[in-house]
Amino acid sequence: MDISNFNYEGYPDPTAHQALSLIQKKERAIKAYKQLTYICSPYAGNIDANVKAAKRYSRYAIEKGVIPIAPHLLFPQFLDDANPDGRQLGLAFGNKLMAKCEEVWVFGSDISEGMAAEIMKAKVKCKPIRYFTKDCEEVQK
Repeated sequence: MDISNFNYEGYPDPTAHQALSLIQKKERAIKAYKQLTYICSPYAGNIDANVKAAKRYSRYAIEKGVIPIAPHLLFPQFLDDANPDGRQLGLAFGNKLMAKCEEVWVFGSDISEGMAAEIMKAKVKCKPIRYFTKDCEEVQK
């Protein structure tokens, strides 16, 4: 919708036009904005199944209009999760990324040791935490 240069009486009103145009521009920017959301789900154990699930959770997040950040899909590409130093480095990197996210979404009912640490860090950082089943149904905790 275009903002008219004229007021309701038909007189030019450039000040109101400029102000309303700026408001409209900001509203468009807000609608286009997608918040960063940290995806917290298991990695260790059945790695193949857990990676597949994390990808599904990330796609679900995109469908819900957010940008998913799933460090356990990225860092194991070049850090060895079986090596304690590599695991700690990956957790530290994930923690840094979590600081940039607006929310933390936790998937599944089984909370692993790594997930418990992430949830604790999210609480310390006062991040809103939302919980979902493995089927992506939100539950209240």
